[in-house]
Amino acid sequence: LAKNLATSISPWIVTMEALEEFKTAGPVQDPEPLPYLQHEGHNAFDIHLEAALKTPDMNHPQVITKTNARYLYWSPAQQIAHHASNGCNLRIGDLIASGTISGADPESYGSLLETTWKGTHPIQLPNGEERTFLRDGDTLSLSGYSKGDGYTIGFGEVSGTILPATIDERLIVER
Repeated sequence: LAKNLATSISPWIVTMEALEEFKTAGPVQDPEPLPYLQHEGHNAFDIHLEAALKTPDMNHPQVITKTNARYLYWSPAQQIAHHASNGCNLRIGDLIASGTISGADPESYGSLLETTWKGTHPIQLPNGEERTFLRDGDTLSLSGYSKGDGYTIGFGEVSGTILPATIDERLIVER
């Protein structure tokens, strides 16, 4: 359920045909997947990804991680096959999210929970602030691209700001 907090989607659509040149080998899958999830050839994509954080006290966002879609343990094709294997419908226009994408190095971890070792090692920001989790007013920006021979396919940028919770006074009950 962690994906339901401040989840956003970029306005850009990149077709699978446009990504064909960027197919690459994914990580070794051990244990070996069940037969219906096995595939031959390259089924991952070389998509550079980064996340930048800007707090209310910062003038410019700071990149806090750089990772790559090729680190996904389950390829997009495997994710779709698994999703549909129990009879769940998929229709044109449905969106499927990959989940967190983390590499093997701390600089490529895909979540603050991983990057800060469950909050025990805060990230240091250029203005002296520290973060172990997002706070009210923080803006997180995600961007991605694939680089070809003389060209780049961009996925645009999507940003979201964490706003303070509001209290509906009609729900307050005096005790």
